[in-house]
Amino acid sequence: MKMSGLFVSLVMLLAAAPSFAHHSFSSEFDINQPVTLKGTLTKLEWINPHGWIYIDVKGADGKVVNWAIETGGPNALLRRGVRKTDFPLGIELTIQGYRAKSGLPVANGRTITLPDGRALFAGSSGTGAPRDGADPTEPQSN
Repeated sequence: MKMSGLFVSLVMLLAAAPSFAHHSFSSEFDINQPVTLKGTLTKLEWINPHGWIYIDVKGADGKVVNWAIETGGPNALLRRGVRKTDFPLGIELTIQGYRAKSGLPVANGRTITLPDGRALFAGSSGTGAPRDGADPTEPQSN
């Protein structure tokens, strides 16, 4: 009987593990550090609970830094008309978002502007992200 209780507890703990991966905006990103990044797409991770876009950004000193930009999950992006096929490797992107509190080259993306000028909402809503006008589904304040 003791062993079955331990097994049930272990299963419940492992089932809860994926929820630890989902976080609020304010736990990782700084609303006081907006950033605009322009760079070349090097990698795309179309995964849950958040997607990731990686771009090479050339700094003022000429040094290239690979940035990781968190996006909403695939289903949230698809509902907003964003498709994986919008991101062929090598295209130039402009991404607006907020820097990570860690100081690493990581950001939470809010908008992505493609080479053809289309601006796509990339963020996830309801996670404490700022109401900055990027999310077209949020009520506009007067």
